[in-house]
Amino acid sequence: MGDNSVKVAVVQRPPILLDRAATMTVAVDAVAEVAAAGARLVVFPETFIPGYPAWIWSLRPGDDYALSGEIHGRLLQASVDLSADDLDPLRKAAAEHDVVVVCGVHEREGSFSRATIYNTLVTIGADGSVLNRHRKLVPTNPERMVWGQGDASGLRVVDTAFGRLGGLICWENYMPLARYALYAEGVQIYIASTWDSGETWLSSMRHIAAEGRCWVIGSGCALHARDVPESFPSREAVFADPETWINPGDSVVVAPGGQVVAGPMSDDYGILYADIDADTSSVVHRTLDVAGHYGRPDVFSLTVDRSPQNPIAFT
Repeated sequence: MGDNSVKVAVVQRPPILLDRAATMTVAVDAVAEVAAAGARLVVFPETFIPGYPAWIWSLRPGDDYALSGEIHGRLLQASVDLSADDLDPLRKAAAEHDVVVVCGVHEREGSFSRATIYNTLVTIGADGSVLNRHRKLVPTNPERMVWGQGDASGLRVVDTAFGRLGGLICWENYMPLARYALYAEGVQIYIASTWDSGETWLSSMRHIAAEGRCWVIGSGCALHARDVPESFPSREAVFADPETWINPGDSVVVAPGGQVVAGPMSDDYGILYADIDADTSSVVHRTLDVAGHYGRPDVFSLTVDRSPQNPIAFT
């Protein structure tokens, strides 16, 4: 391992669904635990705070409209307002333990309207500062009844002490141009925070590691029906079988080139650890650099508009 070697931790534990404070405690405790184990980067799943909206895949828009509205109201209240520093406990934990944290949250827009939720991936530096906020560009299928569309202001790579880090959310990882934007900025540690799972998803993680010549950390959501809080509205109707895994997780760490080095962790809770070295990513670009010597800017071009897409401008 080189000078940029680092132990990473992927937390695959259940949130306390619809409870921001309780889930924040789970996250803060996990940061302390992985730091004690020597990790300097910890990754949480898609919308971990306060939990992925698994109910949208079973409720019917027409028949369950009132129930969907009730649950959405609870979700809105439990979402994270970054402008109000709702992530303060997690930021303080990152600074206290000198750990970089990447965490998916439901983000409530705090500057315009205050009524729209975004699926957001937040990167917190080891000093506790927010390094980046990336909002999911395209919510998938029924997710569009939960989240607004993000812009590209957070579609970027940030520097850390152990390498250049960037990430996409769930099916954004199936968007070739979004991936290319990260490759072009020299991503070495690529976070794929997701609700997806299974062989196709895991194959995609290996493909991205081969295509981008980067470390890929697939952070999956694991949730068992018995871990849905009793306070969840119409819990027995929405999650009818208490003995089933709603989602298996499938967290995984893949080395540049496509070799799985940790995981996948399936139908289980825990923390996945791996030692990675960002320098490896740079070296293996010798054979394939899709945004460098293997690109053809004379043939292909891509423009990314990173300007914030605000609904109004006051002068």
